[in-house]
Order: sequence, then structure tokens, then C-alpha cells
Amino acid sequence: MTMHIDEALLGRVMKEYEFSSKTEAVEAALKELDRQMRIREFRKNGLGLTPEELADAVDPNYDVDLGRNVYPDAAVAEDPKPYGSSDPR
Repeated sequence: MTMHIDEALLGRVMKEYEFSSKTEAVEAALKELDRQMRIREFRKNGLGLTPEELADAVDPNYDVDLGRNVYPDAAVAEDPKPYGSSDPR
């Protein structure tokens, strides 16, 4: 396959990302463009679930505001340290 690629651009990308071959660099670039395309499609189309299906897929103990699961009976391994604390405990 013959391709006409900007050699300076290809050289910069290969150096920055430490690709060992031109093929590796081109393949990585194509994969990245494909990834971006899939993200755009996902943002446009979503998961394809109804609001009810989406709600059923979320753990009822998940606290959206805290961004974590909250289990009232769960033990905490250790007390959290205050932000900026130099206390080594």
C-alpha cells in the first residue's frame, strides 16, 4: 500500500508516542479516530435503554451526590484524614 503522509508530522507523532514503526503510528491514529467517532455516536444515541431500563441498571445504594455506593451497615476501614493533614494515621 502506498500512502503519502507528511513525514515531519509522522516523525513528531512517532517520537512523542514512541512508536517503533510508521505502521504502528498510523494504526494508532486510525484507532484514535475510530474511538472518537464511537464516542460521538454514543453521545448522540446513548445506550439505547428506556429511562426505566436505565434506572433499573443503577444500584439502588448508589449515591449520585457522593459518587459512590452507600451501604449503611458497611464498616469503614479507617477514619478519613482531614484534607491537608500531616497526621500519618
